[in-house]
Amino acid sequence: MSDGTPADLFFDAAIGLLQRVRDEEAEAIATAGTLLADTVTAGGRLFAFGAGHSSLAAQDVVYRAGGLALMNLLAVPGLVGVDVMPATLGSRLERVDGLATAVLDTSPLRTGDALVIISLSGRNAMPVEMAIGARERGAKVIGVTSVAYATQTASRHSSGTYLKDHCDVVLDSKIAVGDAELTLDTIPAPFAPASTVVTSALLQAVLATTAATLADRGVEPPLLRSGNVDGGHEWNARVFEEYRDRIFYQH
Repeated sequence: MSDGTPADLFFDAAIGLLQRVRDEEAEAIATAGTLLADTVTAGGRLFAFGAGHSSLAAQDVVYRAGGLALMNLLAVPGLVGVDVMPATLGSRLERVDGLATAVLDTSPLRTGDALVIISLSGRNAMPVEMAIGARERGAKVIGVTSVAYATQTASRHSSGTYLKDHCDVVLDSKIAVGDAELTLDTIPAPFAPASTVVTSALLQAVLATTAATLADRGVEPPLLRSGNVDGGHEWNARVFEEYRDRIFYQH
């Protein structure tokens, strides 16, 4: 590790990754944002899924001030975060064949909807099966993943494929295999993951594109306001009422 404090070096690494995805993923971001706008205008519903820490980015775009009210979390029990006990159970569940199919069979996802699937490695059974199953049901899939894993790791799905192989749009987070940006001679393992920072930024860039695209078409984007500003609750109540058939987290 070169000169500079570990904090400085992490910020440098994160900023470098953000610049890369801004420049290298611009076309994919525009395509994904347009896909979501198309889904909204056609009456479809929006869903986001991520397992473990990938779920943090999914939750970041659901019921969020400044975000699209129509984005729903497609939750899988035991995989939404690290609150499951033991926390290692989530990692095991992500590798179970058939679990994604059971979730989709009991979810509101249907033809004409869009599903954002976030998986850093994209190699486990859950995200691969989720993408395959969603497309079989007529939904569009946007995958957010590190494409590098497909060339440096083995798939854990029976098909031998990765999340990136079953998406309508792929957003490459550029995160290195192992998700740790820093090394230090006095520390035996690499440290300081940046995947959450980058993945969340990618998704916010996509949703900003969606909102602007809807506005360009003369459609008011169904955005939420903060409940901590005057008039926020009243604004949100109007949006919830108008789109109540496409918002599932308030039922």
